[in-house]
Amino acid sequence: MAQERELIRGLHNLRPRHRGCVATIGSFDGVHLGHQAIIAQLQQSAFEQGLPSVAIIFEPQPHEFFSGEQAPARLMRFKEKVLALFDVGVERVLCLQFNDTLRGLSAEAFIQRILLDGLGIRHLVVGDDFRFGCDRSGDYSLLQTMGAQHGFTVEDTATMEIRGSRVSSTRIREALQNGDFELAETLLGRPYKITGRVAPGRSLGRQLGAPTANVRLQRYRSPLVGVYTVRTTATDGSELATGRQDIDGVANVGFRPTVEGEGARPLLEVNLFDFNGNLYGRELAVEFCHKLRNEEKFASLDILKARIAEDIENARQWFKQNPRPHQ
Repeated sequence: MAQERELIRGLHNLRPRHRGCVATIGSFDGVHLGHQAIIAQLQQSAFEQGLPSVAIIFEPQPHEFFSGEQAPARLMRFKEKVLALFDVGVERVLCLQFNDTLRGLSAEAFIQRILLDGLGIRHLVVGDDFRFGCDRSGDYSLLQTMGAQHGFTVEDTATMEIRGSRVSSTRIREALQNGDFELAETLLGRPYKITGRVAPGRSLGRQLGAPTANVRLQRYRSPLVGVYTVRTTATDGSELATGRQDIDGVANVGFRPTVEGEGARPLLEVNLFDFNGNLYGRELAVEFCHKLRNEEKFASLDILKARIAEDIENARQWFKQNPRPHQ
């Protein structure tokens, strides 16, 4: 019988019932086809042993902790990642805060405190190049050695290649930045989307003749910056997604340099074609299809208004040539 999906935030929220599982560890940014192959291995082992499957992830991601603003942009936000992991079959997600305490754990202490004391793991699925612990001193060999001592087994993961190169978050990020959405979709196993809740804005779009639905990205930095044709799906945020609406549009993702100036927070603005309803508070999934242009700073709002009108017309022409698959 399938276990109920569960997000566990921090070691302190682990309970005795969480002990005894099959686990994997990683950033899983994008939950792409390579990640999905790892999860498939995890699920197979979990099924064979009759145990729940657990994906261990970190917030912030380790490279973000060390590199800060210099770290590459994420492919997805935390909530999107957790939901994507559930969608591909993971039953529990354990999210550990990556901080100085966790960073300072020796590899042996990481295994003891998290894998053994916390989760009581029976089987671990990780890449044979996986490194962990203070100064990345732990490796696959150490996991095997301690596994033999403490009663858990370790299985490595196969590298997945598509079109002659490894499937990776870095490769997907590069494809998106190059506007190659077809390659990104191939590597992800699904179209690239950003999902978020529509929030009230400053109504500037309405003044510019193009009312927009605003999705605040908070601290998230999108790998995309510019103006794009998009296909959107608005739902009420529930799993049943009653009142679902599919609407084409044009989106700007970035910092709105013409009107915001320095220090602006990233924002996703979507002009939905031929739609006048109220989307505030609803979930909006935005699928990026084609890049129209880079984000620019214009000398005046009148020039910006004219360019937005041009973007909308170019987007409408693109959709005439590229209708939705089911149309």
